[in-house]
Formats: sequence, structure tokens, C-alpha cells
Amino acid sequence: MIRKITAVIVDDSAFMRKSISIMLESDPDIKVVGQAKDGFEGYEMVKSLKPDIVTLDIEMPRMDGITALKKIMSDCPTSVLMVSSLTTEGADVTIKALEYGAVDFIPKELSYINVNIIKIKEELINKIKEIVKQKAVKERLRRIQRLSGSNSTTFAKAPVASELPRIGYKAVALGISTGGPFSLQKVIPLLSNKMNIPVFIVQHMPPKFTKSLADRLNGMTELEVKEAEGEEIVRNGVIYIAPGGFHMTAQKSTLGITKIQISKEPSTTLHRPCVDVMISSIVDVYGKYTLGVIMTGMGKDGLEGIRKLKDLGGYCIAQDEESCVVYGMPKAITDAGFADVSAPLEKIPEIINRAV
Repeated sequence: MIRKITAVIVDDSAFMRKSISIMLESDPDIKVVGQAKDGFEGYEMVKSLKPDIVTLDIEMPRMDGITALKKIMSDCPTSVLMVSSLTTEGADVTIKALEYGAVDFIPKELSYINVNIIKIKEELINKIKEIVKQKAVKERLRRIQRLSGSNSTTFAKAPVASELPRIGYKAVALGISTGGPFSLQKVIPLLSNKMNIPVFIVQHMPPKFTKSLADRLNGMTELEVKEAEGEEIVRNGVIYIAPGGFHMTAQKSTLGITKIQISKEPSTTLHRPCVDVMISSIVDVYGKYTLGVIMTGMGKDGLEGIRKLKDLGGYCIAQDEESCVVYGMPKAITDAGFADVSAPLEKIPEIINRAV
């Protein structure tokens, strides 16, 4: 008999506890083993039950979610999904939670009157299964325990990565998803302040969250990091993060000026922003001189964009399995034979710096 994935739900709302429980247990592979009404009770429950996954609310009495998260990561590292409100304040505190070790988040505005409830349920279940099945997740949590609150990037048994040829790269196009905010905070601050090309990033996130992430990263590096705006002229040395809910593309005018375009089209993509859409447009502008980077995330968004880059003779870095929260997007690149370098998280900025 295959062991079920065990989950603990921590939320001060009885409605939310019930809603999440119903969603999770609609899948025969998941069992909710505990429900707690505040952070203190949740922390004690996680310590005693040792679940595979925890959903953790942020605003709770007695002990809030951030405090509970820190204690969980310190004393009993466990994969945690934050339950976040889709507001600017909710986004800011969620970015902090992801920095402290939470692997991802789910929207608090879920209920059975929500027209997107089926999609939300499927995404939640798939996300949990991908996170839990990651074979290196326990080691990742132990690393987070050591890294939390530190700028250190010491990883156990990290293989030495190869270098990329220096071909005169003109742009970096980076795609990332589950586990991204934590990982980006270990990469972006280590990019050289002498970098004189633009960096384009798609991180799968809803509106408001990408702005909070950009602001947080901007305060950690000498380079400028900003949420991309429509029609702005692309500047070298600036890191552009696609706004949640929109695609980010680049377009070169007849005068040779490259501008960023923000749009909800195409509307048929699984994700918006979409890595494939972004990379494809960057390749259209910069050709093989685009450096592709695909990091931790579920699914295979980015595969077709990198395929287009490789067809032109370009190069790509894929994050390795050991350092990924979810080895999905980089795996798709590696399995297709598109990864010129498969690198651990702490080596990625070094490889980018040397290449560009």
C-alpha cells in the first residue's frame, strides 16, 4: 500500500480549514492529519505529527504565521505553503515568508462560490504532490534551516559547474516558478554590478506579488530591479520582472530602440506571465546572444522558448535537481538536451557573471 501524503492545515478560520481540507482530501493520495486554529497550536502539531506538507495562514491570534514558520523551520523543517491574501500587504508579508523558508503560497480568497475553484483545487493538489515527491526536499529544508536569515549560500555536495563560452551576450532571460522567490534572493544579489546587459525574469506569481518581489530584490543588489512597465525603453544593467497577470515581451522598433510590452495576450497560456512567451520575444530581439536560465519550478514552461534559442545556437543554464524546490522546469530543459550547464543554485550567479 502506497503511503498517503500527510497534511496539517493551520488557519484561524474554520471555513478555511474546512475548505482546504475538502480540497486536499478529494484526492485519494492526500490525508489531512491535523487542523490547528493558530500558529502556536500549528507549530506543536507539526512537531508531533511530522506531516509532509503544511498550509499556514499569516494573520492568526496567539502566534502569527511568520512566527510559526520561523519556529517550524528552526525546530522541525517541513514544506510549508502560506495562505496569502491577494493584497499589497499580503504580498509583502508573503515575500518575507518565502524568504524564511516557505516553498510557495496559495490564495486566501478561495471558496466554493469562486468560479475558479476547480482550477485552484487542481493547482493546489498538483503543487503539493510535486513538492512532496521531490527526493531532495528534506535536504533542501535542512539547507533552508541553515540559510534562513543569512546571506550565506553554502550548499552540501554541490558539483562544480562548467563555464559557458563568452559570445558577447546581449540579454539574460530567466524563467522560474515554485521556490522562486527564495532562490532569486540567493542569485540576484550576487550578480555583478558591472553587468551591462538587461535581465528579463518571469516568476509565476499573481498581481501585487511581483511588485513586492521586485522591491525586495531591488533592496538587496546594486543593480536596479523593477517590475516591468509597458512601453518603457530597455536599459542595460536593469533587471525586469514580469508583472503578475500579464505577459512581458520585448520589441525592437525600426529606429533600433527596444521597448517592453505588457499584455494579457496570448490568453491561452497556462501561466500569465509565461516563460515561453517572454523568452521567445527576447530571442526575437537578441537572437543567439540571449543567455537562457531556467530554475526551480513545476511543469515545463520555458521549454519551447529555450528550444527556439537553441535552434539559433544559443546557450542555457538549468538549475540542478539537488538544489531545486521542484525539479520540473529545469528537468524538461535537461531531458531535452538543451542544458549547456546544469548547476546548483549557488553556482548560477558565478556562471552568469563569468559569461556576460
